[in-house]
Amino acid sequence: MPTPELAPNALVLYKNGPARVLSLGEKLEIKLESGKTVKVRPKDIVCLHPGPIHSLTELTPYQANLEDAWQLLTGETTDLAELTDLIFDEYTPVTAWSTWKIVEDGLYFVGTPGVIEARPEEKVRREIEERRAKKAAEEAWNAFIQRVRNRRIVPEDRANLSSVEMVALSKNPKSKVLQELGIPETKEAAHHLLLKLGVWDETVNPYPTRFSLPTDELDLPLDSLPEEDRLDLTHLPAFAIDDEGNMDPDDAISLDGDRLWIHVADVAALVEPDSPIDIEARTRGANLYMPEKTIPMLPPAATERLGLGLAETSPALSFGVALDEHARIADVRITPTWVKVTRLSYKQAEHMLDEGPLAQLFEMTSRYRARRTESGSADINLPEIKLSVVDGDIIIKPMETLRSRDMVTDAMLMAGEAAARFAIKNQIPFAFATQAPPDVLEVPENMAEMFAYRKKFKRSQIKGAAEPHAGLGLDVYSRATSPLRRYLDLVVHQQLRAFIRGKKVLNDQEMMARVGACQAVTGHLRTVERLANRHWLLVHLIRHPEWQGKGTLVDQRDKRYTVLIPEIALDAGITLSSDWPLNAEISLKVAHIDLANQSIGLKMLE
Repeated sequence: MPTPELAPNALVLYKNGPARVLSLGEKLEIKLESGKTVKVRPKDIVCLHPGPIHSLTELTPYQANLEDAWQLLTGETTDLAELTDLIFDEYTPVTAWSTWKIVEDGLYFVGTPGVIEARPEEKVRREIEERRAKKAAEEAWNAFIQRVRNRRIVPEDRANLSSVEMVALSKNPKSKVLQELGIPETKEAAHHLLLKLGVWDETVNPYPTRFSLPTDELDLPLDSLPEEDRLDLTHLPAFAIDDEGNMDPDDAISLDGDRLWIHVADVAALVEPDSPIDIEARTRGANLYMPEKTIPMLPPAATERLGLGLAETSPALSFGVALDEHARIADVRITPTWVKVTRLSYKQAEHMLDEGPLAQLFEMTSRYRARRTESGSADINLPEIKLSVVDGDIIIKPMETLRSRDMVTDAMLMAGEAAARFAIKNQIPFAFATQAPPDVLEVPENMAEMFAYRKKFKRSQIKGAAEPHAGLGLDVYSRATSPLRRYLDLVVHQQLRAFIRGKKVLNDQEMMARVGACQAVTGHLRTVERLANRHWLLVHLIRHPEWQGKGTLVDQRDKRYTVLIPEIALDAGITLSSDWPLNAEISLKVAHIDLANQSIGLKMLE
C-alpha cells in the first residue's frame, strides 16, 4: 500500500510522537500531543493515516491478539495500513496508532511505517521469556523496596543491601537502594539505614574499612636473631611497666649507678630496611589500637620473640643515659644488650617507688621532669580513660594520675632525647619530632583553661633537621621507644644499629621518603582510633539509657556550651537556656544518640 497522502487532520509521526496536521504548505503546521503548534518540513514527519482526526485525545491504543497476524506474516514484510487491517479489521487513525505502538514495542513486529517485518519465532519466544523474567525481577525489587520502607526485611534481602553497605564503608559512592528510597548517598545515612534494618548492629565498627586500613594480621616470616656481640645487662634489675593487660611490652628501665638504662625491643635486629616486613610495616605505619581489637604493624611473632619480659632473657637496643647536676643529658651510650626483665603494672610499680631501684629511678626522672617544666613543657591534666571491649562487654577504666606513669613517660622521653643527640653528634640522618610553641603561653589552671590550651597546641611534625619540641620542653627529640608498634621508631632503630655496627645508614632522601610514606597513613590511623573509641563510648551509653553523670562546662559560644564529662572522658555540645560560668559543674543525662553520625544530645538535669 502506498504511503497515505497528507491532508489537514491527517495523523502523522513526529519525533516518535503523534501529531495532527493543521495546514499544508512549504512547511507543515502540526499540533503536538502537548497542545503546542509547530511548523516542520515534510521530510521531518511520517504519515500514519490520512485522517481525519480532530483531537489526539482520541488515540487510546486498542488491545489485540497478535499471535494470528504474527504467524501469518512470519518471514514476510508489510506496511502499517495492511498490518492494521489484518489485526483490527479496520484502518482508522486510532487503529493505525495502536498498530504503530505494537511495532514500536518490537516484540512481534519491527520496522518503519512503510516496511514492517514479522520477527522470527525463536527471537519472539526468547524475548517473551526475557520480558517475563524482567517483570518478575521488577516485581521482586519493588517488593524488596517496600519491605525496606516498612523495616521488615527478610534474610534474602541481604544481597540487595550490599550496595548500601558499600556506601557505608566508603567503597562506592552510589547505591540504587538509597536512590530509590530518597536517602542521601552518604556513609552516615547508609550506616543509619543498616542499623534501622538490623543488617548491622551497634557492634559494627566501619571506620578501619572506610579509611582502607588493613584489618588482618601481617603474615610474613621473621629471620632468626643474628649472631652478634651484646652487652650483658642481665645482672641489673629491669622493669617493663605498663597498663595492666598490655600485650606488647617494648620498653623497660633499669639503673646502673648514676646511669639510667632504657631498654627497647630490638626489632631492627630482625627487620632490615626494605625487607618484605619493613615494606609492609611502612604501609601500615603503626599498630591500630581499637577497643575491640589491635591490628599490629608487625607479625605477631615479632612481639612473641622480642617483647621484653616474655622470655627469661630478651634482646634489646639499650639507651644508657647519664644526667648532669642540672638534669641535662651529659652522656649517651647506645648498644645492643641482653636484659632480664620483670613486668609490672603501673599500680604495682606505684607501691615500689619509695625504696629500692625504682626509688632511685623515680628520683632521676623527677629531676628530668622538673628541668623540662622549667623549659616550658606543657602539663595538661584532662581526664583520660582506657576503653576496651572484652567478649562483647565494654569496659571503661579511668587513667589514674600515678607517679609510676610519670616516671616511665620521662624515661622514654629521656631515651628519645638521647637518641636525637646521638644522631646529631654522629651526623646520622634521622627523624626528629618537633613542635612549635603555641601562640599564647599562659599556664592553664583549671579544666576550661586546659581545654582551651590543648586546642591552641600546634601539630607536631617529623623533620630531617632537629628543632625544639615545645610541648615536651626539649631542644631536640626523636621517638625511639616503640619500634614494635610505630614504624618511624623502627626506622630510628635501623639507623642507630647500622651506625653502631659500621654499616651503611639511610641517607637524608631515603629517610624522608620513609617519613612521608608513614605519615600518609598515620593520620588515618589516629582518626580511626578516635572514631572507634567514640563509637564504643556511645554504644556504652546506648546500653545504659539510665546513665546520669556530672560534666564541667569548658567552652561557650552564645547559648551553646561544650561540656566535658570526666568519668567517660567525653566532650559534647549542649544548649543551656541561661548563662553559666565556665568550669561550672552540671548534672546530665542523655537525650538521644545517633550512632551513625557519632552525635549525642545531652540534657541538663533539673
